[in-house]
Amino acid sequence: MSNICIAVIYHSGYGHTARQAQAVKAGIERVDGAQCLLLAVEDAPARWNDLGSAEAIIFGTPTYVGGQSAAFKSFQEASSSAVMAKGYLWKNKFAAGFTNSGTASGDKLATLMQLALFAAQHGMHWINLDLPPANHSTKGSPDDLNRLGFWLGAGAQSNVDQDADLAPPPSDLETASHLGQRVAEMTLQFVRGRTVEQEPALPAWRTAGER
Repeated sequence: MSNICIAVIYHSGYGHTARQAQAVKAGIERVDGAQCLLLAVEDAPARWNDLGSAEAIIFGTPTYVGGQSAAFKSFQEASSSAVMAKGYLWKNKFAAGFTNSGTASGDKLATLMQLALFAAQHGMHWINLDLPPANHSTKGSPDDLNRLGFWLGAGAQSNVDQDADLAPPPSDLETASHLGQRVAEMTLQFVRGRTVEQEPALPAWRTAGER
């Protein structure tokens, strides 16, 4: 059986979001049966068909002044004529997102919400991070996954005086890998179907016929 393709398309201004994108790719490639197509938004004009052949697309952008970078926004707007106007070619694909900024919050949620809305306009199905928040008690640690506490997608923080070889920190990169792995697993499950062992148990009230 051939592998499914998960595309990761991103913009990176200083290299930090590119590292995050590489981490997403590593997570995808942990999953047997999945492969990753990693693209910078600058490559999009020549790769619309490749994006269209992917089963899922994960979007990544730095958060600048409370939203996507200008380069990523240009890619989004270009998709209107390249994808939407040609028959909503991404309809029913899976989607997810990640973003990086210089501060712990940095208004990254606003960017993730914009990415989710962008996916919705294409008729795509959004996959969330599915990680509990971490580093929010005396027992927490900056080394925990999802240390920044995002649910909608993967967030990362890079100190503005550190180059991309030092930031984002390992915990944020592993959080990004988790997102890539989750998208690959969910997409495979949808494309190939769940096994009997993977079927979730029905709630007690369903099995008991109480409602």
